Formats: sequence, C-alpha cells, structure tokens
Amino acid sequence: MKTEALRVIVIDDDQNSHKKYENYFETFFDYQLVGTFKSVHDALQNYRKYRPEIVVSDVTLFGISGIEGIQYFRKKDATVKIILLSVKNDFDVVKKAFKAGANGYLTKPVTSARLLGALNSVKENGAALSHDVARTLVEMFQKKTYEALSKRENQIAEYLGQGATYKSIADKLYVTPSTVNFHIQNIYLKLNVNSKSAALEKLRMLQAS
Repeated sequence: MKTEALRVIVIDDDQNSHKKYENYFETFFDYQLVGTFKSVHDALQNYRKYRPEIVVSDVTLFGISGIEGIQYFRKKDATVKIILLSVKNDFDVVKKAFKAGANGYLTKPVTSARLLGALNSVKENGAALSHDVARTLVEMFQKKTYEALSKRENQIAEYLGQGATYKSIADKLYVTPSTVNFHIQNIYLKLNVNSKSAALEKLRMLQAS
C-alpha cells in the first residue's frame, strides 16, 4: 500500500533557487513540495496552511536565521523535521545547528540526489549529514588539538592523556626528558594548573566544550 507523500517546505532567500527545488520535487515520489519561501517569517505566516512535516531551510537568511528559526517551527509542531542548508561546513556552525535541534545539515550546492538522500535519512533515521560535514566532524574529534597550545605541546598533551611518562614521551619525540618537562611546565602555565591530573582534567573539559 502506497503511503502519502510527506509535506515539505523550502526556505531560501535566493528566489532563483525556488524553481530548482520545484524541479527536484517533481521527481520525488515520497515527498511533496507544498511551499517555497524567502524567509522564516513568511514560512511561519503560512505554517498552518501548509502543515509541513519537513522544513528545508537555508542557514543564512534575512531577519530570522535558519538556526534561530528552529525554535519557532518547533513551537508550531514539536515533531517537524528540520534540514539546514549552508555554504559552510564550519564545525562551530554545525555544532550550533544541531544544538538548536536540527535533524540534518547539507552544504551547498545541493543536488537532487543529495537532497533526496537527506530527506530519506531524516525520515528513516531521524538525522542527515553531508559527507563533507561528517568528515569535518570526525577530523575535529580525532584531532584532539587545543588552540592555546603549540604543536609540540599538543603532542605532549596527547601522550600525557595516554599515561606516558616523561622519559617515554622524550623517547617518542627524540628529545631529552628535561625538554619534555619544560614543555609540560608551559602547558601547566597556559592552562592555569599546577599538576598533571589538573592539566588532564582541564584538557578533557576543553575537548568536551
């Protein structure tokens, strides 16, 4: 038995892109484009009329941004799914988007196939990410670097977190233990701590923030 197509609205301040989205949705059997808007405000004004199940919104908009708009859409319907679009895959922007409650994040330009994939992912799994955004997030979490520390200090901090001794760190980096101690004292100074345990705790906090 065929299920009814999910209702979708698109918000993009580039009027020329609206026709592109209309063409995309003509080929999407499981999704129906019920409205296109240039601003969050316009979409909210027509929300009751179109009752969207998925909102696809640009991040950068005049007035209310796509990220700010999430709270307003959720007040209208707590279950609505929201996919954000942006030319940026900046970690801070992505983090802010998902913290605000976004279900998906796609970088522009958005092709028909990528949009359909995101819609399917949100419908089936509740979340969607561009491959480039996912790669950026993975790299950020794997990198484990701290802006306040130099490249060498970051290396030493990584080894400290693994429980390495001063001597073993020195051996790995081909330097003397006294050089390692010098860098560790600089790390303590920059982190405003006085011990290894306090330094590791501070680094964990920085990594989680």
